[in-house]
Formats: sequence, C-alpha cells, structure tokens
Amino acid sequence: MRASHTPVLLERCLTLLEPALAEPGQGGRDAVHVDATLGLGGHAEAVLAAHARLVLVGFDRDPQALALAGRRLDRYADRTHLVHAGYDKLPAVLDGLGYERIDGALFDLGVSSMQLDEQERGFSYARDTPLDMRMDPTSGPTAEQVVNEYEPGQLTRVLRVYGEERFASRIVAAIVRERHRGRITSSARLAELVRQSVPAATRRTGGHPAKRTFQALRIEVNGELAALQSGLPAALDRLRPGGRAVVLSYHSLEDRIVKQAMAQRARSSAPPDLPVEPAGSAPSLRLLTRGAETAPEQEVAANPRASSVRLRAAERIDPAGGGGRGRNPAMGQPRLIARHGEREE
Repeated sequence: MRASHTPVLLERCLTLLEPALAEPGQGGRDAVHVDATLGLGGHAEAVLAAHARLVLVGFDRDPQALALAGRRLDRYADRTHLVHAGYDKLPAVLDGLGYERIDGALFDLGVSSMQLDEQERGFSYARDTPLDMRMDPTSGPTAEQVVNEYEPGQLTRVLRVYGEERFASRIVAAIVRERHRGRITSSARLAELVRQSVPAATRRTGGHPAKRTFQALRIEVNGELAALQSGLPAALDRLRPGGRAVVLSYHSLEDRIVKQAMAQRARSSAPPDLPVEPAGSAPSLRLLTRGAETAPEQEVAANPRASSVRLRAAERIDPAGGGGRGRNPAMGQPRLIARHGEREE
C-alpha cells in the first residue's frame, strides 16, 4: 500500500503545519488536526509520527480507503478518529467529538491514486470498466446514470463548466445518438465517443481527449465543488488563533474556490478610508503562500500525480487583535496580508 501511494508535497505540508501542531497549547491539551481527505493515510501518518501530542480526525467518503488507512494508522489508534463522511460534514462531526476549535487542517482534493487504480470504480478512461465514479460506492448516482439520464442541455453544462471542455456540445450530441442505440455502460465506450467527437488536431496534443469529460462527470457524481464550497470555509472558521490550513488542489475550479475562501478572510471588510478598524471587520487569516505553489520538477518526475498540484496555505490570526486598532492612512496599511503560494490542475 505504501509503495503505491506517494503523498503529494508531503514535506512542504509538514513544514507549513508544524508551527500550529508543535505547540499543543495551554493546559497541556493535545493539538487537534483534521485530515479532510484521508485517502490511504500518507499525509496523516506523517503528521501523527511528527507530533506525539496530536489527535487526528480523518474524513473519507470511501469506506475501502477508510479501512486501508485504519490499518496503516493502527499504531496511532488511541489518538485517531476515522470518520466515514465527506468533509462537508465537518462541523457536525467536530461538535460530536467535542472539538470546538482545531489546530490544523489538510485538504488533498480530487480523486485518489487507489480509486484510479481500482478497475471496478470506473474513474479511469484508460481501462474498460463500468461507469461508476462514486467516491462512496454505497450511495448516490453513478456516472452511468448521469451519462444516460441527464437532459442534453444539463449534460452539456456539466462538461463545459466542470470539465472546461470546449467541445462539450459535440461530445453530448454523440452521447445522445449513442443513447438511442443502447445504454452507455462502459468507460471505454464513452472514451471512444469523446475521442471521435474531438477534432483530429486537438487529439494530437494535451493528453487523452476524454480527460476533461471524465473529470467533469466525476465532479458531478460526487458533488465535489459544492462540498468544497461548504467544507473549506467551515474548517477555516474552526481554526483557533495560530491554527493553519493547507489545501492541495488539482484543477482550476477547485483552486479558484480555495483562493477566494482564503483571500476573503485575509482582508479587512471595512472601507479602506476609515481611520479605525471596526469590530468584526479585521482579517481572520494570514496567507502563507504567494499565489499557488507547485511541485518541484524532481517530485513530478517521481510522482506524476504532483504535476497539476496547487498548494495554498493560511494561518488563523486573532480576530480580537484586529478590531479597534487605529489605522495610519499615511502608511497605506495593506488590505491583504500574504506570504507564500499554491497550486492547481
């Protein structure tokens, strides 16, 4: 399992999280760290090994991944809570565990290497598999249902918005024609329909022509962007002062949501010409990255999944420290506090 799973930007994540997790805090309490996308537990194992006074709350919608991660983290079982749920359930889960605030959070978004490798899961266009694509195979619609049952306009929107697919209309037209002949159940058949729908010149560049279509279907099936839009802000707002969040995203739509959520909390909401920061308007985050950080060339060579990664990180600052402070207009007090970078697909 360890050989087949290489955590992306592991050392960078550990470095960014370390100041928040190394000092558990007053009263001898343990640090609380949320791994919002546990997967096979590579990042989680490294964090637990690095910080003996740390409790991990690990989320995953995939029961198979959760079981494998549980085995990997067995020696830390006395300080782990592994939860079969998406990270959009984070507030309810933390409330149930009695954790009002957390010290760290890590989001490693997108599909896991295990899900891509498991043939029956239907995530890959490189193999002939059933069209499933559910991260939680116990619930929800499948990609087969989306492909065969969505209205053409609705399916076109999914491919265009979530896959940023230029030829969405042509691909959907081919899918609709094929649906009249019989239900589309095979990933290989769908990939071939996409390939035939894309102009020959486009097929020769940019990788497999079905990549964007399969990405779009996966996002739709799993409600990934909606989960991120609710789960990430909830995690950021749960950080205690000094707590840190690190997010690894793999395509532009994810990265845009992450960027906006962090930037919104890293700037004052008060008009810039006020001499005093009104209570409740001060920034609550300090950005730790300048834009999005990408993986170094040597890591991409060793782990191709890192090629599209974008990393963003932020630290919670004490909101009480920002309210009521005087502003000096002559100093041009910056509206956005930033330090480091992130990544996308």
